[in-house]
Amino acid sequence: MMAQSNFERMIQLSDEVFSSRTDPDQLNVNEDVMDHLQLIHPDTISEYDDGNGPVCWILCIPTTLELMTQFIDQKISERELYELTPLNTSYEAIYLCSALLLEEFRGKGIAQNLCLNAIQRIKKDHEIKDLFFWSFSNEGEKLANKVSELTGLPLHKRQ
Repeated sequence: MMAQSNFERMIQLSDEVFSSRTDPDQLNVNEDVMDHLQLIHPDTISEYDDGNGPVCWILCIPTTLELMTQFIDQKISERELYELTPLNTSYEAIYLCSALLLEEFRGKGIAQNLCLNAIQRIKKDHEIKDLFFWSFSNEGEKLANKVSELTGLPLHKRQ
């Protein structure tokens, strides 16, 4: 049996961590969604490839403070946050949507650096005031807290 490629392992990890294919409230990232995310901002999706395929994917979605508040207060779902985020406007918040990292690459700062670089590039185009997240793992929550600390941006958590 052939070993799985990094890409196949990343897809499997996504399915294990998130229930996006079976949970209608979660954003199921497919080609159409990725194309639309690029219209929101070119730096919404980041990838680290070690030369053998992707080992880390990061999704940071800029949006408005109003939509952030609705999401944090559980008035809208993740899918609605994505669908309601307007194009060609000013964004004040970034949703730290997801970080997937193959296990053997954890603890090396890869996900953190991808997040920080994406936020920095988005901040060049928008006056970002807040970060927010929806925790699916202890590692994800630690990453969100570290990114908030390093950027100096307040962090809000959906309960």
